Parts: sequence; structure tokens; C-alpha cells
Amino acid sequence: MSTPDVKERLAPCGLHCGKCFAFHDGEIHEAAVRLRKYLGNFAPYAQRFAVQLDPVFEKYPDFALLLDYLADASCGGGRIEKCKFYKNCKVRSCSLEKQVDFCCECPEFPCGHTGLDQNLDQRHVAINRRIAEIGPEAYYDDIKDTPRY
Repeated sequence: MSTPDVKERLAPCGLHCGKCFAFHDGEIHEAAVRLRKYLGNFAPYAQRFAVQLDPVFEKYPDFALLLDYLADASCGGGRIEKCKFYKNCKVRSCSLEKQVDFCCECPEFPCGHTGLDQNLDQRHVAINRRIAEIGPEAYYDDIKDTPRY
């Protein structure tokens, strides 16, 4: 059994929720909130900068929409709710049913019940094999400072 902090950050599939764009308490969310605050009322300036400096500023409204999306992240993580990153994910419900903290603890692992696409399923299997090999705390220590994507 892993420590609450590690379980708070690592979903049952092994992905690091804390690094996900949808996680309400993650680094991407926090950076987006800060950037949105620092930009303040930048939109009228972006219009002027598009003419005076570089046409790339014409795209600021699209950037602002994405920034708002990231700053308004609301997922509590894969242990609290269904994954907002991958809507077809069945890992949380399965882990609750099987009463396991991570997929690698299930006697059926690896299985075809995850609902994940092929790429994500391969990643999830590799992650869980690593968790089984070194433990969740050591795995978290290995990946906690690396980007998720």
C-alpha cells in the first residue's frame, strides 16, 4: 500500500495526475492561473501588438481561450473521479471493483478492460510493470519532476 501523497498524485492506471492539464491542483493549472493573472487585460494590447509588432498577436483570443481552459481545470484526479483526460477510461471503476490501488496489483493485469486507446494502454502497462518492480513511492520519485506529455 502506498502513501496518501503518492496515491493522490498517481491514478490507479499509474499516470501522474499532478502533471495532467485537467488536474485542479496540478502544475499546469497553477501556471495557467498565474499567467492569466499576469496577463491581466492583455487583449487590447494584443490587438495593437499585432499591428505594431508581430501578426502572431492576432491569435491571442485563441490563446486566451486555451489559457482559461487550463486555468479552470477541475479534475480531482483518477482516484476521486472518472478521468477527464481520457473519457473512455474504465480503470478507476475497475480498481474500485477489484479493490486494488494500481492495476499491477490485479491478478488479471494486463487486461483488455481499461477502455484506453492502444497508445495509452501500452503506456499504462509499462508504468504498472515499473510500479510492480520498484513500488509506487520509488516510481513516483523517479517521475515526479518530469513532464507528463
